[in-house]
Amino acid sequence: MAERRAFAQKISRTVAAEVRKQISGQYSGSPQLLKNLNIVGSISHHTTVPLTEAVDPVDLEDYLITHPLAVDSGLLRDLIEFPPDDIEVVYSPRDCRTLVSAVPEESDMDPHVRDCIRSYTEDWAIVIRKYHKLGTGFNPNTLDKQKERQKGLPKQVFESDEAPDGNNYQDEQDDLKRRSMSIDDTPRGSWACSIFDLKNSLPDALLPNLLDRTPNEEIDRQNDDQRKANRHKELFALHPSPDEEEPIERLSVPEVPKEHFGQRLLVKCLSLKFEIEIEPIFASLALYDVKEKKKISENFYFDLNSEQMKGLLRPHVPPAAITTLARSAIFSITYPSQDVFLVIKLEKVLQQGDIGECAEPYMIFKEADATKNKEKLEKLKSQADQFCQRLGKYRMPFAWTAIHLMNIVSSAGSLERDSTEVEISTGERKGSWSERRNSSLVGRRSLERTTSGDDSCNLTSFRPATLTVTNFFKQEGDRLSDEDLYKFLADMRRPSSVLRRLRPITAQLKIDISPAPENPHYCLTPELLQVKLYPDSRVRPTREILEFPARDVYVPNTTYRNLLYIYPQSLNFANRQGSARNITVKVQFMYGEDPSNAMPVIFGKSSCSEFSKEAYTAVVYHNRSPDFHEEIKVKLPATLTDHHHLLFTFYHVSCQQKQNTPLETPVGYTWIPMLQNGRLKTGQFCLPVSLEKPPQAYSVLSPEVPLPGMKWVDNHKGVFNVEVVAVSSIHTQDPYLDKFFALVNALDEHMFPVRIGDMRIMENNLENELKSSIAALNSSQLEPVVRFLYLLLDKLILLVVRPPVIAGQIVNLGQASFEAMASIINRLHKNLEGNHDQHGRNSLLASYIYYVFRLPNTYPNSPSPGPGGLGGSVHYATMARSAVRPASLNLNRSRSLSNSNPDISGTPTSPDDEVRSIIGSKAMDRSCNRMSSHTETSSFLQTLTGRLPTKKLFHEELALQWVVCSGSVRESALQQAWFFFELMVKSMVHHLYFNDKLDAPRKSRFPERFMDDIAALVSTIASDIVSRFQKDTEMVERLNTSLAFFLNDLLSVMDRGFVFSLIKTCYKQVSSKLYSLPTPSVLVSLRLDFLRIISSHEHYVTLNLPCSLLTPPASPSPSVSSATSQSSGFSTTVQDQKIANMFELSVPFRQQHYLAGLVLTELALILDPDAEGLFGLHKKVINMVHNLLSSHDSDPRYSDPQIKARVAMLYLPLIGIIMETVPQLYDFTETHNQRGRPICIATDDYESESGSMISQTVAMAIAGTSVPQLTRPGSFLLTSTSGRQHTTFSAESSRSLLICLLWVLKNADETVLQKWFTDLSVLQLNRLLDLLYLCVSCFEYKGKKVFERMNSLTFKKSKDMRAKLEEAILGSIGARQEMVRRSRGQLGMYTISSPSERSPSGSAFGSQENLRWRKDMTHWRQNTEKLDKSRAEIEHEALIDGNLATEANLIILDTLEIVVQTVSVTESKESILGGVLKVLLHSMACNQSAVYLQHCFATQRALVSKFPELLFEEETEQCADLCLRLLRHCSSSIGTIRSHASASLYLLMRQNFEIGNNFARVKMQVTMSLSSLVGTSQNFNEEFLRRSLKTILTYAEEDLELRETTFPDQVQDLVFNLHMILSDTVKMKEHQEDPEMLIDLMYRIAKGYQTSPDLRLTWLQNMAGKHSERSNHAEAAQCLVHSAALVAEYLSMLEDRKYLPVGCVTFQNISSNVLEESAVSDDVVSPDEEGWHV
Repeated sequence: MAERRAFAQKISRTVAAEVRKQISGQYSGSPQLLKNLNIVGSISHHTTVPLTEAVDPVDLEDYLITHPLAVDSGLLRDLIEFPPDDIEVVYSPRDCRTLVSAVPEESDMDPHVRDCIRSYTEDWAIVIRKYHKLGTGFNPNTLDKQKERQKGLPKQVFESDEAPDGNNYQDEQDDLKRRSMSIDDTPRGSWACSIFDLKNSLPDALLPNLLDRTPNEEIDRQNDDQRKANRHKELFALHPSPDEEEPIERLSVPEVPKEHFGQRLLVKCLSLKFEIEIEPIFASLALYDVKEKKKISENFYFDLNSEQMKGLLRPHVPPAAITTLARSAIFSITYPSQDVFLVIKLEKVLQQGDIGECAEPYMIFKEADATKNKEKLEKLKSQADQFCQRLGKYRMPFAWTAIHLMNIVSSAGSLERDSTEVEISTGERKGSWSERRNSSLVGRRSLERTTSGDDSCNLTSFRPATLTVTNFFKQEGDRLSDEDLYKFLADMRRPSSVLRRLRPITAQLKIDISPAPENPHYCLTPELLQVKLYPDSRVRPTREILEFPARDVYVPNTTYRNLLYIYPQSLNFANRQGSARNITVKVQFMYGEDPSNAMPVIFGKSSCSEFSKEAYTAVVYHNRSPDFHEEIKVKLPATLTDHHHLLFTFYHVSCQQKQNTPLETPVGYTWIPMLQNGRLKTGQFCLPVSLEKPPQAYSVLSPEVPLPGMKWVDNHKGVFNVEVVAVSSIHTQDPYLDKFFALVNALDEHMFPVRIGDMRIMENNLENELKSSIAALNSSQLEPVVRFLYLLLDKLILLVVRPPVIAGQIVNLGQASFEAMASIINRLHKNLEGNHDQHGRNSLLASYIYYVFRLPNTYPNSPSPGPGGLGGSVHYATMARSAVRPASLNLNRSRSLSNSNPDISGTPTSPDDEVRSIIGSKAMDRSCNRMSSHTETSSFLQTLTGRLPTKKLFHEELALQWVVCSGSVRESALQQAWFFFELMVKSMVHHLYFNDKLDAPRKSRFPERFMDDIAALVSTIASDIVSRFQKDTEMVERLNTSLAFFLNDLLSVMDRGFVFSLIKTCYKQVSSKLYSLPTPSVLVSLRLDFLRIISSHEHYVTLNLPCSLLTPPASPSPSVSSATSQSSGFSTTVQDQKIANMFELSVPFRQQHYLAGLVLTELALILDPDAEGLFGLHKKVINMVHNLLSSHDSDPRYSDPQIKARVAMLYLPLIGIIMETVPQLYDFTETHNQRGRPICIATDDYESESGSMISQTVAMAIAGTSVPQLTRPGSFLLTSTSGRQHTTFSAESSRSLLICLLWVLKNADETVLQKWFTDLSVLQLNRLLDLLYLCVSCFEYKGKKVFERMNSLTFKKSKDMRAKLEEAILGSIGARQEMVRRSRGQLGMYTISSPSERSPSGSAFGSQENLRWRKDMTHWRQNTEKLDKSRAEIEHEALIDGNLATEANLIILDTLEIVVQTVSVTESKESILGGVLKVLLHSMACNQSAVYLQHCFATQRALVSKFPELLFEEETEQCADLCLRLLRHCSSSIGTIRSHASASLYLLMRQNFEIGNNFARVKMQVTMSLSSLVGTSQNFNEEFLRRSLKTILTYAEEDLELRETTFPDQVQDLVFNLHMILSDTVKMKEHQEDPEMLIDLMYRIAKGYQTSPDLRLTWLQNMAGKHSERSNHAEAAQCLVHSAALVAEYLSMLEDRKYLPVGCVTFQNISSNVLEESAVSDDVVSPDEEGWHV
């Protein structure tokens, strides 16, 4: 068997003469491939641009106009221009959670409220790139769509998978035994027996027409058709994507802005039962955070009283609204932590006596003793009845308790029952409260941190629990404040709680706590609006409870909310004269001073009306300075006036019924005006209390003002503490924002003077105030800035677009607004780091641009520009840009007719045409200041309403401001460049859309100066990247990707030639910097990212002009003949030149296929073996190409083969580039002998191995192939020292490169390939063949068994790991909860780790587990990343691997056929046929599918019939190899393989016979092959081979043409001889286990071949091999001596030379037995006869 040489050595076996021939042509032109001389001559008139420089791009728009497409085919037409519906502007109604949208009830609103409401209700304005999903960022190869593309793959049959299964195998063995018995009975060599067996065998199916004399062309055509039928269209669907993190070019669509919720908890109150039931009890629930000392939710009031108890209050309570009957509530917790308590407070009706007295009966009576205490209870009941009648509208504090929320959540998680019941009492048992804080929680907290606080407190996935609270603490009258409550709660967590010593009130409160469902039905918002899915209004609702987050939450407002919470805290009447002991406070919200002006805006509690006009606080009996714990919730009117105020009236309530004493006596008054200087007044107040009713017009003053003639408690000191809190999406509660909005609105309304704070701002001072208020936005709090972010940005943009007119002057605020925007955006970026995507884009801002931002309208006072005004009534269906628009849209409002000056849009409806013409003519003079086109304006402007109908275009102004800004402003704009870029692009699209220009020619879409600004901007940003990449790495990375995305976007809307020139600008900056850098890789890496993002454009192929032909630059006119035309008259140098240009990175190629040229240039430069320091970028650049190709492959637009060929044309130079890298590719052939274990060559071995030859680099340099550009301007790619070994690529990179190569070869136009192959030198063609040889090994089918083996190994290793880990983790967490967590990816151990974080072994437990739990997040990969793969998955992997191997090999076969045709056509370069054959034989030797082998044998038969002398005269080694391969496949277990192999073998004999009337060579090679096959192969099955031999006999019998010759007899002799060997082997097989017997048999067989020396030699060698295996060295040596003697014997018969031994006699001194080898017997073959070939 010919020794398989190391791949690296094979390469250098180039003939010296060929190398010399190559060098004689002066090498110039492209660095890619050597060209024949005649072409070199014609290249000389190019100006060559080195690869390290960018070429000038083609002017795409001009090109398309000047080169109309020759073909009319509709398919190709789509490749030429972007589709007409490429970009759409869509107005989509926003989703509203509630059945009716939240808007204020009043119709007239002030401008600020109107703006807010508009901002919360208008439609989203979205720009859609319709085909965006087809760009490479959404490549199915990197997403989960891969599986879909793999559906319906045929199962490829591989012999290696067809393992004999137990039963049949056994039968066969018995059968063999029987047969071998008969052999024993007959003497060795008994022909009769052997022939009998053979005659009885069945032949395989014969191939039809095999023996016909068909012309070669016809055979080729048939083979070609068969090969091309049923091929898998998409190569990359079979190839897993390279293992990379999120591809850099993927930009996720931002989330739709929506209301913020934390983790949601559903609490259901089931029942409340005391030992005695004598009166109604009222309950409320709220959440408190002890650590933050903050109440973190509003109160939820619920009523669990029986109907009978409720009846007691009937006179006092109006009929209950259904909204107040809720018993379940949904709480939201943004920052869950161990410090959150659920506090339950109980109140009862006011009665005489302090709390202790009133609670006494509840403590002493037990339900069990009800009969015993019947009388006492009756008495208590009648007392309660009286109090309810008289004091029914007043309450008193009664009792409270608290539940430590996280205990419930964690204990619920660890209990294994369907729902968990937890009993909580206050006896000694309550120790469990603090001890039960699951120990595992603490350990786990360190494992994971997320944004939402303490993650051990996960409320989304615990098991629902039912709690029974058995004990309440009675309220202490003097300890009711929140401060006291926090002390109690902190105390509760201590083991020795003070509270435990108190005597409890026993009761039973049952509560269900569970994670809130996704979309619960029958829900009410905090404003009592019904949330969607509210099928029936009569059902008891669930209330959503408003959260007061413990820390700031940064989410923009999206709905109208305007609530006020009032918390009376304490009152001090100690120094007040007169009786005032049982004090209650009545709270009212007034819109005027008259008592009847109280507004019904106070929310009811439980079982009452929805809203009321007043609320009372609970009474603490006989306390002159009570604390309160009330929460009063008010629905604020949208528009407040100076007369709105809160009125507090203090009453003394007389509990005892005395004669003439009224129930309540007013004892004081105070109030809080709602507005102060136009701003909502909130916060802590300590108010004085007046003894008498306040006078007229009091409401506009604050009670602190000493009004004349009024009496005050305690000398006008502050005695009443109250807190007022607003939760509002109208009131910003930030002075800086308030001022800004007020000024902007004043401008809009044109109302002066403006009152802000204590200032009155006159019109002449307005400009300064406005500018300073814009600058002061920086001082505002971040939380309100984020809440009002969208409105704020809208207003700033409006100021840019419509400069206000102040006192007759147009004030340009562009610069101020730009600065303010830049600083706001940077604040968000710095402070909200959790909100960024992988490109550092803040999600809130990204959402603003995507959904909210639109071009402001031209007119003052008109609603937003969207088609529906307020986003109200009218929607476009999709607003795809139809020619006919609905007339109802009042279009002139949203579109302006531009006159001569683009800055001014005259408006057709303007009343004063004269005004317009004056402005127009003024502005015509472009020499005036560009910052604002109209600086001088005359008095007539004041007749307008304060704003001119001037409309600056936002993108133009933005670009301008950005270009002219400097210093810190420029810096902050650079930091967040993506924001301004995206804003600019959306503005440009909207502008085109509203001006009906989306169909306009691209060159006329934007004015010249705008394009200049963009060019200046891009250029300065590129220079920033180049100059700062070492200092501000992170910032530059962001800037680089932002710039790339911007250019990518511009390709969709602007002149594309212009955008290409911008790309060139960037490239130029980078190139000039690279020359001076010692280590270029960082900058090159940035450039790769840049290019990868630009190339991810969905119309990348179209941008590359795939249909244009490369015209030589000499002739500017378009060339007539197509490169793909079928004409084979390939004479002119122009034609040759064109083909050459298509396959190399020539200047015309790089100009016309601009982006593809850049991509391939990067690849060529980085893979260049001499590129210093770029080795680390190999994977990156290869992935870029791989990703592009796999994306084209799956793109439905390119599925037609004709179009795919055009796409592949853009990548033809790839073939040359990869040919250059041959010496560096990973050597897949090395792994061949030991399947599945790649052998890594240590570098020194590698060098010593090639040390004997010319060094690779030197050889290449001589050949002139890989010295990229001899005239390089001191590029950074310095030619390295010639002796250096190449760094080898990794297996993964090499595999990716090779799959790319195969894709191009598969899809490129064959005629073009053939013409190019014709131009290649022998050296290069051999290179190509070497590559194909490597591809065969690279994509060889691994076999199911390998997959299973890999699987079990990883499984075992990780099982031990898993056991240990599970023990550690699960010790304390219940397994089920752990599963749940794991499935949500919440357990730290199971997070998906990116490849970079994985442990070095790669089998880190985390990364193994991930596929199991997070299917959605992982890609299908071929490496075994996962524990125990299911049977089906292994099957699936094997199926895909099999299909990939088949397809890859068929592509290789197609290419070999083209190479062979090239040789046939040119009738030269026969020397490469040996290489072709070598690849073919190599592929036969690998593990191949039946489908491939049929085609492979067909090609091999055609090859032999075209060039018979190739095998029989030149490549004799290959003939031996071929015989061995064919015989091996003749013994295949698969019928089709056998029939093809037999046919090939038969034809081989026949062709050999036809050359010289015998086929001695084939006969001998086959006999030798069989012997060695039988001697060495373990799983060899003679039954199958017997059938093949029979098939060959059958062919011989049916071959009419040769019937008269000796051929049939010779075939028969050969077959019988082979069969004999076979029978001997069967015998050997039985003694496989008995080495002595085996050797004995081998000896017998060898002796039997005394007459056929070649076979005797083979068997002697086999024996020597077996001996060596068992370390019997002496015996092995004996065999080899005999072999030597045998050879010597025959050599001496051939030629008598002094230096040759004289036959076997020479060896007798070593062993006397040697004389057996002497050629003395009669039947010895003479050396010149057939069958013995030296």
